[in-house]
Order: sequence, then C-alpha cells, then structure tokens
Amino acid sequence: MAFQPIVDILEGVPFAYEALVRGPAGESAATVLSQVSESNRYAFDQQCRVKAIETAAAAGLIETGTRLSINFLPNAVYSPAACIQVTLKAAKKVDFPTNRLIFEFTENEEMVDPDHVANIIATYQQMGFGTALDDFGAGHAGLNLLARFQPDIIKLDMELIRGLDQSMPRRMIVGGVVKMCASLGVTVIAEGIETEGELDALRTMGVRYVQGFYFAKPKFEALPPISLSLTQARRTA
Repeated sequence: MAFQPIVDILEGVPFAYEALVRGPAGESAATVLSQVSESNRYAFDQQCRVKAIETAAAAGLIETGTRLSINFLPNAVYSPAACIQVTLKAAKKVDFPTNRLIFEFTENEEMVDPDHVANIIATYQQMGFGTALDDFGAGHAGLNLLARFQPDIIKLDMELIRGLDQSMPRRMIVGGVVKMCASLGVTVIAEGIETEGELDALRTMGVRYVQGFYFAKPKFEALPPISLSLTQARRTA
C-alpha cells in the first residue's frame, strides 16, 4: 500500500489518508488490478482491506488522529455484514478505531446491482464507517447513483478539476455539484489538484477537502508530509 493525504485546507492538516494498492516492489495500481478476475476478486478485496489497515497502523496513522480511506470492490461483496468481519478483526488486532475508517468505491466499476450497492452503503453507515463515491463525474454513472443512495462523501474526478480555474464550464459544473451536495448533506472532496489556480478556484466554491500532487504524492508504506505550498495557500485564504 501507498498513502496519499486528503487535506483539510481550512485547518491546514490531513483529514485522511487514502490507501492505494501497489505491488510488492511498488508496482502501480493498474498493474495489480489487471490481475484481478472474477475468481480472485473477493480474496483480493479482503486482502486489500487487511493490508491497508495493517500498513497504515505500522506507518503511524493511528497516532495522527486522521482517518483511513480504503477502496473496495462492490461486486466482491456478497453480504456487507458478513464480508466486513475480516476487516473488523484486522482493525481490532492493531487497535484501529473503526469509526475512523472510510470505504470508497469507484464509479468506474460497473454497478451490476445498484440496489445491492445501496445496501452496502446503508450497512456501512449503520456500522459507523464513512462511505465515499470515488471518481464522481466519470465512469458508468454519476447523478443516477447519487439519486439512488447518498454516501457520506463524493470525490470529484480529477478530469473535472484539471484546468478548473481556466474553464468556466468546469467551474459551473463543479460549483453546481458542490451546492447540490451541501443540500444533501454530502461532503465533497476534490481529487487531482496540481496547481495553485485549481486550489484557489475550489476554495472560492467552498470546497474544504482536497487531494492531489500539489500537496503530496503517494508514498509507499509511509505517510507523506504535506508540501509547504499548503501553508502558502492558507496565508492567502
């Protein structure tokens, strides 16, 4: 696992760290995910959850007081209450507070059964976990999914963020999503921030949580420090 911070630009501190799958020698997520098939999807999903928790604990995340965001594959979950048991055991083993876990799923995996996904989200929320819809605005669905169920968080796809400060249509779309989510009680995280201009545009829209190379690149089996550029951004807020 590698970790990348999700930054609270209001407080100037990490809000959470996302666990990003890597190969044993640091191979990319794409390389690893290309080996996932129908036959090994469940085992892979379970092992990723356990590894994320174990590695985050070893990296010192528990002591930071931040949250851990773990990607999961909805199509690998046959029963949310049953499939979470291995995760709970892993958290208990390292004394990881389960109320600091966020489970995020991506729109890029086709929702074979949206009602089943809605049940997963509802079950996780009832158990006190955070839930997040990743890559919002890309993949197989967008507003349709948000109409079916409301996760605690949506993560705006980086393609919507790229060049945001120079594109009126992008700002209008992102601003509309931010306002809609505020009405629904859904927190927005913007992904893929790479420039000060993108950050300034998001701050103007009221986006508080951001993630991207502008702050830190993922670090293998460790928590990367936030770039000093964040301090500069706060001074201009």
